[in-house]
Amino acid sequence: MTLAKVFEQLVGPEAPVEFAAYDGSRAGVPGAGIRVDVRSPYAVSCLVHSPGSLGLARAYVSGYLDVSGDLYTALSTMQQMFDDVTPGAKFRLMSEVMRDPLLRGAVSRRPAPPPQEAPFSRVPAWLRHSKRRDAKAISHHYDVSNTFYAWVLGPSMAYTCACYPEEGSTLEEAQFHKHDLVARKLGLKRGMRLLDVGCGWGGMVMHAAKEYGVKALGVTLSKQQAEWAQKAIADRGLSELAEVRHLDYRDVKESEFDAVSSIGLTEHIGKANLSSYFAFLHGKLKPGGRMLNHTITRPDNLAPAMKPGGFINRYVFPDGELEGPGFIQANMNDSGFEIRHQENLREHYARTLAGWCRNLEDHWDEAVAEVGEGTARVWRVYMAGCRLGFEQNWIQLHQTLGVRLDSDGNAHMPLRPDWGS
Repeated sequence: MTLAKVFEQLVGPEAPVEFAAYDGSRAGVPGAGIRVDVRSPYAVSCLVHSPGSLGLARAYVSGYLDVSGDLYTALSTMQQMFDDVTPGAKFRLMSEVMRDPLLRGAVSRRPAPPPQEAPFSRVPAWLRHSKRRDAKAISHHYDVSNTFYAWVLGPSMAYTCACYPEEGSTLEEAQFHKHDLVARKLGLKRGMRLLDVGCGWGGMVMHAAKEYGVKALGVTLSKQQAEWAQKAIADRGLSELAEVRHLDYRDVKESEFDAVSSIGLTEHIGKANLSSYFAFLHGKLKPGGRMLNHTITRPDNLAPAMKPGGFINRYVFPDGELEGPGFIQANMNDSGFEIRHQENLREHYARTLAGWCRNLEDHWDEAVAEVGEGTARVWRVYMAGCRLGFEQNWIQLHQTLGVRLDSDGNAHMPLRPDWGS
């Protein structure tokens, strides 16, 4: 049986994609906007040894399987095509495919994972999140290339969900609005002190310093991020107010901050460490100080929080864990924060990812030259898949605002939110 015949039996002869395989077989609609090329029997081996998204990712990143056309559209289309295929049908067809001697030989030789796969991704939970391991995990994802990130993220160098004030807002306008929304929720004013943990390339630190006259300290475990941020701070004349250190947040010695922002760090902390994390941040604040937590969440806490063997954990965010918004809020609350506001920016993250995907495609040849095709493919499939995830409510993005009460129980908050939308 040819691979094209297998494809047809799985999704039907009129599937809205063009399919081509190394054995010369073809299926689907010639000239369709999406084309899938199986370039090697090793693509089948990847799927057999690692069923599901991990096998597909390994085949795609390694170049055994290729997709022409917009990858987001391709993933969405293929999701719809394969939704009704039962596991039994897949098994029967794979059994027939295995009668091919060439395929049997390929499957017996399990290909090595591509080098972009983190070699340290699968360990027991109790070994995760030491300072050394966290530094290694963060470096795997963020110390790729500042130039590469600049092409993907755009001038803001903001690698977190933007907030679009209007339908027609650009990505850059939306990132500015996000930083400003955080600043307004925190009640930043001239002369205050801000601690930004997991500060990335320093976007929030520089925004607080430039727009609000705040003395801001940011910390990141990525050496490349810290070096880039310190240069950007100097170039913009903000050195008297802004600073970014290559430092674990747990090693920050200063305290008595007026505000703390945590934008995109909680995902790296780990479920077992959330209570101590929020307690640490609570202890860094003055009475009446506010903390804004901005984090990717999942819709509920019913399924396991982490898939240590999955694509995201192996290729993108080693040791990453997502929790439901209620769990995040409960841990903040139990660590001493009074919760004052929460909102879901799920649709905004889908738009943000669409912008990043466009940026990557616009700089594809340059990106491949900078980081290699395998790494560029990891980013292409990861961002397109995450966009789909936010659109379909597999994942969400929550901002949660808490305050440290003073000794008399006063929050020093306005009677109603005064930060707008």
